[in-house]
Amino acid sequence: MWFNPPAPLARVTLRNPNSGGLLPGIPMLLDSGSDVTLLPRASVNQLGMAAVSEEIYELEGFDGRTSFASAAQLELLFLERTFRGKYLLIDQEWGVLGRDILNLLSLLFDGPRLSWSDQRPIVKK
Repeated sequence: MWFNPPAPLARVTLRNPNSGGLLPGIPMLLDSGSDVTLLPRASVNQLGMAAVSEEIYELEGFDGRTSFASAAQLELLFLERTFRGKYLLIDQEWGVLGRDILNLLSLLFDGPRLSWSDQRPIVKK
């Protein structure tokens, strides 16, 4: 288990938009309290991506502490969707899916079962 108490975790794939290289299985905390999505720097480095050097962002945690993060332009694949954008980089082994992505999805969190699910309507073909 990654978190105590348990928290919703998803696995996403990152794609380098220049080379098309893929890195699957990146653990991401589903965090509706986070304004933005944060990616593990080590994962982005594995794709051969560099941070956008001229841009540094200030982050503030719930405890009031601040830190600084660079960003990288890439693609994030999750629930059969592709999200293209500039994502902040953090130095930890899991990332955070924030409201910049979560607000585009319909998810159901089932705390007692320690699960979450995609709530898109099923389209019959």
